[in-house]
Amino acid sequence: MKAYQFKLYNHKRNRHLKRQIHLAASIYNHCIALHKRYYRLYGKHLDAHRLKVHLTKLKKLERYAHWNQLGSQAIQDVVERIDRAYKLFFSNLKTGRTSSPPSFKKRIKYKSFTLKQAGYKLLQGNYIRIGKRIYRYFKSRDIEGNPKTLTVKRDALGDLYIIIVTDAETQIENVSTTGKSVGYDFGLKTFLTASDGNDVEAPLFFKSGLNTIRTANKQLSHKKRGSHHWKRARLNLARKHRKIANQRNDFHWKLANRITDEYDFIFFEDLNLKGMQSLWGKKITDLGFYSFLQKVKYKAETKGKHVGFIGRFYPSSKTCSDCGFVFKALELRQREWACSECGVIHDRDRNASVNIFRVGASTLGLGDVRPPSPVAIAA
Repeated sequence: MKAYQFKLYNHKRNRHLKRQIHLAASIYNHCIALHKRYYRLYGKHLDAHRLKVHLTKLKKLERYAHWNQLGSQAIQDVVERIDRAYKLFFSNLKTGRTSSPPSFKKRIKYKSFTLKQAGYKLLQGNYIRIGKRIYRYFKSRDIEGNPKTLTVKRDALGDLYIIIVTDAETQIENVSTTGKSVGYDFGLKTFLTASDGNDVEAPLFFKSGLNTIRTANKQLSHKKRGSHHWKRARLNLARKHRKIANQRNDFHWKLANRITDEYDFIFFEDLNLKGMQSLWGKKITDLGFYSFLQKVKYKAETKGKHVGFIGRFYPSSKTCSDCGFVFKALELRQREWACSECGVIHDRDRNASVNIFRVGASTLGLGDVRPPSPVAIAA
């Protein structure tokens, strides 16, 4: 499956799509209310099929006749979204994870609706018919394969995008192999610490734009909520956030392209990103490690390269990359440490990246790069 995202031209007819998003939000909240009542009475969630039948009956009533403006497949998708969320909630309860059931959403925060096989059609050029109306979009590239689903999405600025998922297979790009391998360790100051020394500094786009964000927030707080000036200030703040998100996204794609061009085998540590976020908060969000990894895996797949992950419980920072000694008492705040066995002084992140590379490379049998076996463990 392959996904394409295009932005719709701004036009007054776009209000019909925004109205359908609001209808999807109303149906979503109605279903959530039914689920909450059923869960309170019986301790489980409603069957998705029964709920779809119930909504079909409701649409025939005068009170809910306006729901017919939203495609039937979009309504079914709303039910399926809630069903997946409840199944995940009950799965987390069984495994002992802290979780909450899906809850209500404000209409302004509800972002999208999805159509599957019907309700839309791609036309000649950059036109698409959604329902009975034709819309124009910025077609930046050709669409390969047969469309399977269409999602209409609204961002914080009110701009609309269409996301088309097709059955096209990922084509392998004709990229020459280099035979090079590398291990990377994520960091806060250095985005990627490489085993071969080609480090990548952390750009921290949110931190660099924090003053403009604070100014926009301050201007918004001084406006009367709901007024014309408040709406303009809110859009200004959303525009600042979108610029930062675009900068981060651009940095991730360019870096993913560069390292997949340079290396055939790339190894990372499987980090507990949620745990890191609880420790360092918005700094982890600003770096966007998870989003970057998704882009690296995608580019590696299209270029025929390999991305490997080392288990998160492997002591990559505590293991001496020279002799294999494990310094178990190493604390998180220690950025350098000296091996008591061989006397080598290690930079924490560099040492981790070398160990990640060795473990990953030895797993694939890439030459004589087996990791040293631990010879001692310090208490």
